[in-house]
Amino acid sequence: MALPVVAIVGRPNVGKSSLLNCLTGKMISIIDPTPGVTRDRVSAPCPVGEKYVELLDTGGLGAEDTDNLTEHVEQQIRYAIQAAALILFVIDARQGVMPLDSRAAELLRRQDKPVFLLANKVDDAHQAFDAGEMHALGFGEPMAISAAHGLGRRDQLDAIAQQLGPLAEGLPAAVMKLAVVGKRNAGKSTFINALAGEPRVIVSETPGTTRDSVDVRVELAGRPFILIDTAGIRKRKKLSGDIEFYSRHRALLAIRRADVVALMIDASVPVSQVDKDLAGRVVDAFKPVVIVVNKWDLAKGKAAGEDYAEYFAKTFPHLSFAPISLTTATEGLNVRQTVDLAEQLFRQANTRVPTGRLNEAVGRIVQLRGPSHKTGTKPPKILYASQVATAPPTIVCFVNDVRSFDQTYQRFLLNQLRRRLPFAEVPLRLLFRQRRGRESK
Repeated sequence: MALPVVAIVGRPNVGKSSLLNCLTGKMISIIDPTPGVTRDRVSAPCPVGEKYVELLDTGGLGAEDTDNLTEHVEQQIRYAIQAAALILFVIDARQGVMPLDSRAAELLRRQDKPVFLLANKVDDAHQAFDAGEMHALGFGEPMAISAAHGLGRRDQLDAIAQQLGPLAEGLPAAVMKLAVVGKRNAGKSTFINALAGEPRVIVSETPGTTRDSVDVRVELAGRPFILIDTAGIRKRKKLSGDIEFYSRHRALLAIRRADVVALMIDASVPVSQVDKDLAGRVVDAFKPVVIVVNKWDLAKGKAAGEDYAEYFAKTFPHLSFAPISLTTATEGLNVRQTVDLAEQLFRQANTRVPTGRLNEAVGRIVQLRGPSHKTGTKPPKILYASQVATAPPTIVCFVNDVRSFDQTYQRFLLNQLRRRLPFAEVPLRLLFRQRRGRESK
């Protein structure tokens, strides 16, 4: 069952993003005084007592977007309101009720949904503000809060829990988190909308439309999972201002918190250094990855799928094991199949191999080719191996002399383990530990 949605709504610069960060206790939404920073719906699960809700931070209602996306932003706000079981209507207590607040109030009164009125930026519990003016908006007595300083946080969470009551369910069992990453205008948001079955994130030809990392809950054939849409990446030296810097930072954080990464490559242009850098980030994080070649309709006829496989093997040598999916997101071609691939990788990365089977595989590999016996060292032995973790699968080899197991042999052993165990398409972490005493001789 989906989590009940609590939407945060208000005009620009009233502190909606700060409120999301305050209630979740995490830095999720970008905070910047520039109007229009938040465009898509930014969501995060939030503990409310022993239950969870999904908080949605929306763009500023009535914001004049610098990239002419105002209509798209307001459409996202309407979607959030429709999905919400409860709405948090945020007002700036210092400025009082402004014309855009009245416009927002009129919109919310037509929704027939519970609304909490929050007077934000009350930095002192004794700070005076015109509660009567806010009461006239039609949502009762405002609750005084300071999202930036945490004032009123506990009261808000208690009020949300009381309002939603039995609607709030416990956090569902862990589901796959699939981060979609790539350079600007590669088609990431189109890909996600094709899966979600609705315009869940804004799609525009304007590069850099997505700024936050947006979590989208999707269910296909009864299988729930989370898609993480990220900002398009470009070279660090080309970043303009704090917003782009933090957007890039959030996109890279999305790789680390994802279970599987969809590395989106634009088939209509050559692989760039940005693509290679992102691939390196995925490798460093030991994340399973599907290489998604999008806009395949623009390359079809110019190159075959086999050509791409060979090309990527040379371009991304550290991802030679990763599957490739050829997609056209605008037409929905192979979009769902890409998720099927990601789920297979998710299962592989969370597989645990019995110790007996692992050591049998290691024994066969050593018989095929053992490590070199260097002068002045003991005859090299792998005494035994053990899988100590999943996601990524982590295997520790206990040996009698670590000096004999150089990088060349480690790569050989790693590739052989991937072939012989159910880890054919996911990264493995291989560690070596030296055992001392009688059994190491």
